Amino acid sequence: MTTITAPATAPLADSGHRLRWVLNDILTVTWRNLVALTRTPEAMFFSTLQPIMFVLLFAYVFGGAISIPHLKYIDFLIPGIFVQTVSFGSVSTAVGLSEDLQKGLIERFRALPMARSAVLAGRTTADLSRNIFVVALMTGVGYAVGFRIGTNIGLFLCGILLVLLYSYALGWGFATVGLSASNAETAQVMVFPIIFPFTFASSAFVPVASMPGWLQAFAKNQPVTQVVNAARSLMVGGPTHNTKAVWLSLAWTLGLLVVLAPIAVRKYRRVA
Repeated sequence: MTTITAPATAPLADSGHRLRWVLNDILTVTWRNLVALTRTPEAMFFSTLQPIMFVLLFAYVFGGAISIPHLKYIDFLIPGIFVQTVSFGSVSTAVGLSEDLQKGLIERFRALPMARSAVLAGRTTADLSRNIFVVALMTGVGYAVGFRIGTNIGLFLCGILLVLLYSYALGWGFATVGLSASNAETAQVMVFPIIFPFTFASSAFVPVASMPGWLQAFAKNQPVTQVVNAARSLMVGGPTHNTKAVWLSLAWTLGLLVVLAPIAVRKYRRVA
């Protein structure tokens, strides 16, 4: 009598098929969100115009009044502008999910034979793709106004990747805001009081040492400052070199992702 044993690789094949199915759903939702973005060129235009205005404002209006020892202000500024740009860009995650929820689109997704994780992952991945475009544009604008890489292209790209990873982690946090808001307008109003204190009370635009003592304690120990310092160290180097900031920013970013992603998933399961 011969015993027939099922192939041991069958479960692995099933898991591989499921993974491909999930990835395909995520890519489909990502593409849907990117196509929707191209159909509202006004929103894309103004989302890229805002950081350009910040560069020109700080470089030509405030730059002469802000002195950075042994460093041009524009070189100090641009890494901070990168972080500020992707932080403000995360508003679109909250607004987009709130709109989808309000229009009943998420309910339609729920009725389809698709991975439930694809809605959140597709939204955050689409916004990450948009941030890649915006950061590339800001790099060109920075070079036009005098910014120069002080390290090398490899370290500069590592700094960009760090900023984009931070934006991805932040997107999961604002996904929760979008799913909690009653409509897109409310989502936008809810996001800015969170972004502004962390962005402007940081090392993005001025040295932390120039702030009042009571504010320095907050500014030194919050994620935006760590990411800005790390990006500045990798992109500019010289007097801004700070290896510790790179590791701290990675710890902050990965910590935010580990904490915020499950919260967003849990909120999505409750509303969807």
